[in-house]
Amino acid sequence: MRCVCPSRALRRQTACMLSEQFLKLLKSMTSCCVVPKPPVRRVAIFGGTHGNELSGIFLVKHWQENGAEIQRAGMEVKPFLTNPRAVKKCTRYIDCDLNRVFDPDNLGQTVVEDIPYEVRRAQEINQIFGPKGSDDAYDLIFDLHNTTANMGGTLILENSRDDFTIQMCHYIKNALAPERVPVLLIEHPHLKYATTRSVAKHPVGVEVGPQPQGVVRADILDKMRKIVKHGLDFVHLFNEGKEFPSCTIEVYKIMEKVDYPRNKNDEVIAIIHPNLQDQDWQPLNNGDPLFLTLDGEVIAYKGDCTVYPTFINEAAYYEKKQAFVKTIKMELTAEHIRSSVVDQNTS
Repeated sequence: MRCVCPSRALRRQTACMLSEQFLKLLKSMTSCCVVPKPPVRRVAIFGGTHGNELSGIFLVKHWQENGAEIQRAGMEVKPFLTNPRAVKKCTRYIDCDLNRVFDPDNLGQTVVEDIPYEVRRAQEINQIFGPKGSDDAYDLIFDLHNTTANMGGTLILENSRDDFTIQMCHYIKNALAPERVPVLLIEHPHLKYATTRSVAKHPVGVEVGPQPQGVVRADILDKMRKIVKHGLDFVHLFNEGKEFPSCTIEVYKIMEKVDYPRNKNDEVIAIIHPNLQDQDWQPLNNGDPLFLTLDGEVIAYKGDCTVYPTFINEAAYYEKKQAFVKTIKMELTAEHIRSSVVDQNTS
């Protein structure tokens, strides 16, 4: 039998104790940097905010009949058709754009007989999923949209300081890699969208294209479906206590809307140049062609910095006098987060 002297055994025991203490200290130092966030228990998936964008409509109707694939333990997931009248007519809206009327004036407007249908519908949605800005509002809303522009599967954020949605975007982008998932940040001091999804504490837009209005394409629908799946997986993991370390994502921040050239009668006189068509998210530099007149004149971009256009030649934006939007690249960083339920369970 081998004999170990007491002093050596004591040193080994002391080293083990110090090692354990160091690990505990390291763990406490790491955990103190984690930002606890409330669990996300109530989630809605909106389709049909625009009645001619069919991928979200098809998916929501399917999930209303058979919602097994969107359900996750510990959370309620509600598929909801937001603008049923427009869906029935396969038109963008009935009286006005539902995705622009979730502001205090419209939500607080007195209901009278001639109130626009979408304003009345916005008030109903606000009652079901809000009130907007309150503690009772839904935790998260995915708002499903199609675009005629070549934007791929795009995520739309409204708040550059929302760690939860930034972390979700990071998770979805990694889950779908190497497929590209651009993130558009529509936070802007002067461009106020007042979107349908803004009722929730965490609003997330899902914009997938190119797809014509009133048409559904299997590849576009599948891309949207995958984005929603991975988003729900992220919420489930977060609620279960998984920690998400600090992360950084690249986003395209909206800067300005650009209209088509028009004549004195306010008619469009030039179309998107072929070099720009379908080039969403690609760099646009000073001197690059923007528009082309029917007489063959090229109208070039004049700017002192590189921008990244998107929503290029979106069909629904002709009425909004918007040929595309200019964006710039920037990075958003989210804190290391975990659900606050973990802290409650260990306290």
